[in-house]
Amino acid sequence: MKRIIFFIAFCLICTVLPAQTNELPRSTPEEQGVPSKALVELFDSLHYMPQTDIHSMIVMRHGKVVGEFYPAPFAPEYQHTQYSSSKTLVSMAVGIAIDENRLRLTDRVATFFPEYLPDSISPRLAAMTVRDLLTMTSGIKPDWAMRSKGREWIRTFLSKEVVNKPGEFFAYDSMVTYMLSAIVQKVTGMKTLDYLKERLFNKMNISVVNWEESPEGVNTGGWGLHIQSESLAKIGQMWLDGGVWNGEQLISRKWITQMSTKQANGGDFGYGFQTWMCAWPGTVRADGALGQYVIVVPDKDVVIVLTEASFTNGKPQRGLIWNRFLPALSDKPLPPSKDYDLLQEKQRTYQLPVAEGKWNGSSVMKRLSGRKIEVPKNRYGFKEIAFEMAPQAPANSDKVSGKQLLMTVVKEDGSSYVQPLGNGFWATDTIAGFPPYSINPIDWHKGLEGPFYAAGSYGWKKNILNVTLHYVNWVTSLNLQWIFDGDKITLKISNNYAKNKVEEFGCNLAH
Repeated sequence: MKRIIFFIAFCLICTVLPAQTNELPRSTPEEQGVPSKALVELFDSLHYMPQTDIHSMIVMRHGKVVGEFYPAPFAPEYQHTQYSSSKTLVSMAVGIAIDENRLRLTDRVATFFPEYLPDSISPRLAAMTVRDLLTMTSGIKPDWAMRSKGREWIRTFLSKEVVNKPGEFFAYDSMVTYMLSAIVQKVTGMKTLDYLKERLFNKMNISVVNWEESPEGVNTGGWGLHIQSESLAKIGQMWLDGGVWNGEQLISRKWITQMSTKQANGGDFGYGFQTWMCAWPGTVRADGALGQYVIVVPDKDVVIVLTEASFTNGKPQRGLIWNRFLPALSDKPLPPSKDYDLLQEKQRTYQLPVAEGKWNGSSVMKRLSGRKIEVPKNRYGFKEIAFEMAPQAPANSDKVSGKQLLMTVVKEDGSSYVQPLGNGFWATDTIAGFPPYSINPIDWHKGLEGPFYAAGSYGWKKNILNVTLHYVNWVTSLNLQWIFDGDKITLKISNNYAKNKVEEFGCNLAH
């Protein structure tokens, strides 16, 4: 009975997810001067790019969505983890606080946290300003492991040696943005997320949003925003429109201009206030590791949102936009095109690669069915795994029940869940706890709300069982390769955030 419940549950998953989708106006591309053919070529190029899994893409022109795709198993309803793209939202919070005269660019960082200052304050620490944090020119050497070592992040940051004069040298550092988030909380009495909700998100109908918190109860700032792609598109459109949403000035135009203008010599084209300048003149972007982008192109009146997991560093993706897509746009509406039907079909049918192999594991599957496989200690928290074929599907199901496998996962903390796996398609259900994460800050799950979902597929190749998992309202994916050789079981695990790294474990069948 329990297996039947899980089988029905994953079929109904999309009906219970919170959604703030389809709120932005839609248009045919040609009505907004965008050739459908250009979108097809862009989407195809991105979708089939090596070492890249696209999770979502939204293209807006003149305030309307003209193209979007979410390759299965991803969907518009899912929130997505943001890494450093979160920083741009902190800049907006700082800008609002400055607009409200709660804060100034010239304010000294040390003055906000007298209780955390070292006994001896260097002249350089005393000189460090809010502006220096915004431009990544704090003078402190970045310490990316700091967030995983201790619980007092503010005190630790302020105790670091300021090796360079603040304001002079660009050094990209997520903990600098954390300090900005802590300053926003200090001057407003609200966490950065709560402040943005009250001043920005609520007015834009963005409520499906969370943000990781530090052990100190401060939104992490430099990473950790958890938000839907269409909400990012709303933010991008407000950004493009100079801080205006539905006729209301939510952020001053002055701040939008400042944060979107080169302020430091970071990257290839310069760095603003927690934003990156781009190759296309006047274009600016929010940018996160593995690939989360909000790209604002003022001279083309374009906003692009892209979420992915990629090892390409994003330059090929952005190159497609600068070199092929933007030059194809027209300043005037275009006549209807037969390519529009092709675009719609493409958007409906994109799918990430499923696990390779057949559905039938023959004698191996018969020996495994229902038996627990003990997994040695690992970073993913897997303790025991068991496989068995799914029960018969309803007669009107569009899935072939014989091609579904149920993977029962027992974790180190004692929690468990059943993960459905499809052969040739994706099957999605909730997981217990939190997905695997590429970073390991202390208390990283604080501030996040479940449930989290994983989509699974499987395939047998002789005595090898391939399993692929996408944590679809996160960013991570795992490939699990189970090799059965008599009584010997080997598990190989790779993920989408450690390039070319495969972990190998010798496993045992429980007696």
